Amino acid sequence: MSAPTAPQEQAADPDTKLSRSVGGRLLYLFILGDVLGAGVYALVGEMAGEVGGAVWLPLLVALGLALLTAGSYAELVTKYPRAGGAAVFADRAFRKPLVSFLVGFSMLAAGVTSAAGLSLAFAGDYLATFVDAPDRLVAVLFLALVAALNARGIKESLRANVAMTAIELSGLVLVVVLAAVVLGRGDGSPARVTQFAEGTTPALAVLSAAILAYYSFVGFETSANLAEEVRDVRRTYPRALFGALVTAGVVYVAVGVAAVAVVDPDTLAGSTGPLLEVVDAEGSVPAWVFSLVALIAVANGALLTMIMSSRLAYGMAEQGLLPSVLGRVLPHRRTPWVAIVVTTVVAMGLVFTGDVAGLAETVVLLLLLVFASTNVAVLVLRRDPVDAPHFRVATVVPVLGVASCVLLLTQQDAVTWLRAGILLAVGAVLYGVMRWTGRTRSARSAREA
Repeated sequence: MSAPTAPQEQAADPDTKLSRSVGGRLLYLFILGDVLGAGVYALVGEMAGEVGGAVWLPLLVALGLALLTAGSYAELVTKYPRAGGAAVFADRAFRKPLVSFLVGFSMLAAGVTSAAGLSLAFAGDYLATFVDAPDRLVAVLFLALVAALNARGIKESLRANVAMTAIELSGLVLVVVLAAVVLGRGDGSPARVTQFAEGTTPALAVLSAAILAYYSFVGFETSANLAEEVRDVRRTYPRALFGALVTAGVVYVAVGVAAVAVVDPDTLAGSTGPLLEVVDAEGSVPAWVFSLVALIAVANGALLTMIMSSRLAYGMAEQGLLPSVLGRVLPHRRTPWVAIVVTTVVAMGLVFTGDVAGLAETVVLLLLLVFASTNVAVLVLRRDPVDAPHFRVATVVPVLGVASCVLLLTQQDAVTWLRAGILLAVGAVLYGVMRWTGRTRSARSAREA
């Protein structure tokens, strides 16, 4: 990745109605908070089931692949600091309304699917520390509660995000510390961290587990929406983005090594609260303490995801891309209640289509399509130079980014493709209906004129 560069023609307009009040440290913490979500709390066991004790390896692979696409985001966000996201990048690059719509709809579908997976993670072994209840029922009730909080006007703020990041990070650090205590007293088996699951081909096992690991790194792409509020975005954004991803990677690798060194991979694979097994192995910290931290992390992730999804659905309705009914808001709360209800109902339905790992893989598939579009957009938009200096990656980075997306897409199973395909087909139908009704409305207006 190279230094900022200054091409020639059309300058990116730095003017904005928003206050550029976000500095590098706050942006770093915001991105870290989005990346350090609930995925690792729930999926370390699934990764151990795929790859055995070498859980750290797919985490490293996923980090490397995420950094490639992050490089493309860094270039486009600093080149078009008012762009706001992958759908706008696609619109600039391809000038095909259907493509940019599907990119935006893929983001929406990924958010709703992620919330469904997080609701199942909430209903797993961490909650079982407090109460034993049917997981699907709990997941549906949990999503209903999230919707109620969303409708009351719960807003994401950077300071709240920093606080939640601290809680989530403290739980992961606690796992590493407790594992060190266990190993220090002579228990556990550090040798497991280099062992692969029996009967597997290591390379294929790592690729399969890397899909799950990749889910733990997604979230950085939402930081593009802050571009207009970042001071000196050309320098600040890339540093914060790469710094947050590397920090998350170091934490994840440490947690992965700690977990398999203390607990047998088969035990981790059989638990929906795998990190709780590490806490139990050490013995001095009450299980309910760590379970509470994990539940807070999962609940926060689900709430923020549903806030984003409902607002994205509302925004697409306001632009005429989705039915206008999704743009209705509560008169006093000013929250998009129809979008909240619809996204929640879809998430509730998805709860019954798979487990946490299956839904996480669907999220990754949908976002890989978005990321592939963004990486290609970088190459296409090299023909659209701007006067303002901006961050620029080496050409090989987006090329490898596209290749990495294609590689991970080939590892997805048929059920995951079917689930994602149905969601995208719904989007395509909605797009066709909106285009047809728009043309019909325009023709009627022309006749009346």
